[in-house]
Amino acid sequence: MQWILARRRVAVTAGLVVVAVVVTALTASSVRDGVALGVALAVAITGVATLTIAGLREAHPVLARAALTVVVLDASLFATYFFSSITNFNLAIGAAMSIVLLGLSFLTGASGQISLGNSAFMGVGALAVAIWANHHASTPIVVTLLIAVVSGALVGLLLGLPATRLRGPYLAGMTLAFAVAFTAIVNSFSSWTGGDAGLQLPTAVTPPNWLSSLFNAQTSLLTVNTMWLADITIVVTGVAFFFMANLFASRTGRAMRLIRDNDVAAELVGVSLPRTRVIAFMVSSAYAALGGALWTLINNSVSPPTYSLALSITILSLVVIGGIGTIPGALIGGLIYAYSTNVISWFTAHTGINPQGNLASQLPGIIFGGLLILTMLFAPMGIVGAVRRLWAKRRVRSAT
Repeated sequence: MQWILARRRVAVTAGLVVVAVVVTALTASSVRDGVALGVALAVAITGVATLTIAGLREAHPVLARAALTVVVLDASLFATYFFSSITNFNLAIGAAMSIVLLGLSFLTGASGQISLGNSAFMGVGALAVAIWANHHASTPIVVTLLIAVVSGALVGLLLGLPATRLRGPYLAGMTLAFAVAFTAIVNSFSSWTGGDAGLQLPTAVTPPNWLSSLFNAQTSLLTVNTMWLADITIVVTGVAFFFMANLFASRTGRAMRLIRDNDVAAELVGVSLPRTRVIAFMVSSAYAALGGALWTLINNSVSPPTYSLALSITILSLVVIGGIGTIPGALIGGLIYAYSTNVISWFTAHTGINPQGNLASQLPGIIFGGLLILTMLFAPMGIVGAVRRLWAKRRVRSAT
């Protein structure tokens, strides 16, 4: 019976895909639009059909996460096809920031360690990309990003080793010192890093020729760098979130949560506290470095003063606002950060505040500080925690 149902599901899915492709091919105004819409619908139908398989999440959780990731990526990539350049730029910035937030959420929410140095880890990844690109401009983007990830993980290892003996405010103080000293360290190697002036990428990131030719490079939206950069960032973000979701659910993730709740009990069941804490630090720093590397690709340059202590505090605030230790919370925090600039511009335009004045420059800190206070008062577990609590109450009411 199950075999018959499975064959029927496959047949229905294939039929829907064929119908979607045929309809888009007939109704699209151009081959480019038809290909984009047809592929997007085919992937979405297949992914949704996979997600609706009964018992998939319990029997094959990795496959379920992969299908969900593909569906979300498919919808996001298709949306960038119609978004403006400014919207795509903000979306790319928010996606890169969500990776950083996810790494810190894992470090703090899963292992219970506090870090105030994630902006410096972002700077490590950003500089690694810029330095490498200036000496090896033809390196593929994937390899360049992997170099940034490895660089961030190695720096996280160096800080994570002494961090195994520190907890609470002492650990936060060590990471705080790294964030404060980052600019001075960068200036000490100005021949490589460019000092406060930073580095410019030798060439802008552009789509490969085969993809541009597929979409008719003379008129394709892919020739607009903001769309292509947004697509790259979205794909990398999806992959990063997929791996983190599996890490949260893995044995390592469970061991970290046990250490967070009761480190004595964790040692009694055979969990190595130093190794697990170092792993958490390395993962968090690698994700921060990846986010910083994407920022460099998006802005086509890196400026070390950007990765200051103020950015670290903003990152920590966004993690708390979104929800510590939750995957959706990191995404929410990234979107809040991405569109905070638009909110500030709207606020200054409607209040008469001088955009170049001192008050306008302090508005980001004021807004994030206000959001953090409101979150602590009305949603201590963040936005995701508040939504989950309301959903649980609704289920209880419906059950009674």
